Amino acid sequence: MSGAPAWAGTLGRRGANALLPTYARYPIELVSGRGCRLQDAQGRDYLDLVAGIAVTALGHGHPAMVEAIRQAADGLLHVSNLYWTEPMVRLAERLTEAAAMERAFFCNSGAEAVEAALKLARKSLPGRRRVLCFERSFHGRTLGALSTTAQPQYQESFLPLLSDVHVLPFGDFDAAQRAIDPQVGLVLVEPIQGEGGVRPAPPGWLGLLRERCDAAGCLLIFDEVQSGLGRTGTFFAYQAEGVLPDAVTCAKALAGGLPMGALLARGTAAEAFQPGDHASTFGGGPLVSAAAHAVLDVVLAEGFLDEVRRKSERLRTGLQKLAAVNPVVAGVRGRGLMLGLRLTEPRAAELVGALRDHGALTCPAGADVVRFVPPLTISPEEIDQALQIVELALGVLTQRAEAD
Repeated sequence: MSGAPAWAGTLGRRGANALLPTYARYPIELVSGRGCRLQDAQGRDYLDLVAGIAVTALGHGHPAMVEAIRQAADGLLHVSNLYWTEPMVRLAERLTEAAAMERAFFCNSGAEAVEAALKLARKSLPGRRRVLCFERSFHGRTLGALSTTAQPQYQESFLPLLSDVHVLPFGDFDAAQRAIDPQVGLVLVEPIQGEGGVRPAPPGWLGLLRERCDAAGCLLIFDEVQSGLGRTGTFFAYQAEGVLPDAVTCAKALAGGLPMGALLARGTAAEAFQPGDHASTFGGGPLVSAAAHAVLDVVLAEGFLDEVRRKSERLRTGLQKLAAVNPVVAGVRGRGLMLGLRLTEPRAAELVGALRDHGALTCPAGADVVRFVPPLTISPEEIDQALQIVELALGVLTQRAEAD
């Protein structure tokens, strides 16, 4: 980059005047990226360990993404869902096959996919409106999705929300055993909670949910907006558990950075919607479908997910070694390249800042967890660099903690 652009240093002030204040943005003006690296308006480089919050699975400027978008832009960008387009139909075929589902509905985001799931449950089981979700869940900020996002700080300003939504402890076998009965229409759960602190479901718990939902005759829907599409080392996180839901939501990484979400369903859930029951003007459009095909071409290629698991082990082992010698770290949790560094105190924001100061971008997952969700294409050498930066940042945090 030859020099700072004329607007460098102005975006925070201008944005505060021009945008609704829905985000507390970091003081960085990003202008370009390549692979797992980003550059700001001042020419400083950062190692991207957050990937747009688990979105840019192939990193920045991936050749397959660039070519797919270029070709699509030279053809059809949008025709609406009044007509068939080949990229959409083929994408539905590929996704449902990879997920062991039967049919797909396309939308623009994870929250929209959850909204579709809530409507699907009502249409599938008329009169059974009770929904079970779990403490510290995050399913989105639209009113329906927010009703199942069991974190008071997101809900309080918007009450009352949907009625008959009941919150259970995440991972509690006894609570699930008692609560899932014939009054329930839907159990909605993240196999690995993302915003709730990178918390995987305990072994066997998802299987219990499946058994209880089968016995009660209700739907089990997994929210894999953050954990899906290769992030955890399998295409979906539930595939490592051997548990098949009735439907699954996905988004974030689906189109590698373009806005796209999907609800995939099987069995009676795949038959519930009829024309007019639900819609999305932009859902499954030719451009985003082309980008999603590029993502699937890479993620589903032979050996790619094996490589994700190997990279995960390298990153996890390195973080665990740092945790063992740093008094401010309580442990490491997660799966694949969806890992959380859990702190002994609620100082995640401080550590994120220290990491940023040393050239790595991350984000919190609650007050005491720093999340690592880098592009799946991150190299072993970049993982080693990331660990070096984490070590430096933890040193800063330790000094601050000792000074307090």
